[in-house]
Amino acid sequence: MAIISISSENRTIEGVEAIRSYLSPHGIWFERWPLEERVDPNAPAEEILKAYDSEIKSLMAKGGYVVADVVNITTETPNLEVLLDRFRAEHTHSEDEVRFILRGNGLFHVHPENGPVFAIQVTAGDMINVPKGTKHWFDLCKDRVIRAVRLFQETAGWTPHYVEQSISGDFVPLCFGPKDVAGLARVAPKLSVS
Repeated sequence: MAIISISSENRTIEGVEAIRSYLSPHGIWFERWPLEERVDPNAPAEEILKAYDSEIKSLMAKGGYVVADVVNITTETPNLEVLLDRFRAEHTHSEDEVRFILRGNGLFHVHPENGPVFAIQVTAGDMINVPKGTKHWFDLCKDRVIRAVRLFQETAGWTPHYVEQSISGDFVPLCFGPKDVAGLARVAPKLSVS
């Protein structure tokens, strides 16, 4: 399940309700969707979309989304580093970024207008949105695998709008291992990592 790290406050947040409570003032939704026995996360995209049809339709109605697809990124993805470089730089979108993680994990850093930068490590079963206009960036965790359902408000998908005074390069994009929740320095600003 997701973990939030606020490195400037040297703290982590765990648990569905605590995570929702922290993210809600930033307009970020967080939900846990069922995985067990629903569908194989490696199934064809059509099967996955059908298996999560009720949740997808509910989100579409809530957020005005018009299309859903399944993205699959692995170490075998052509031009993986070029693709990841698009996500790693601090940016915004003119529509929400919505992801339901089926397999793998990744790290969203969010740079809110009011408050400290925080990192959200998402794993299988986590559904999250990053509202339009929110400064953020994303990277994969060490296994470099993620499969997710994506929802879009425009049929063409999202376009990143890169931030001129980006701070994304000041943060280390390392995820927590299963027993590494206390390793806050792993997502702290680079200047404080020894």
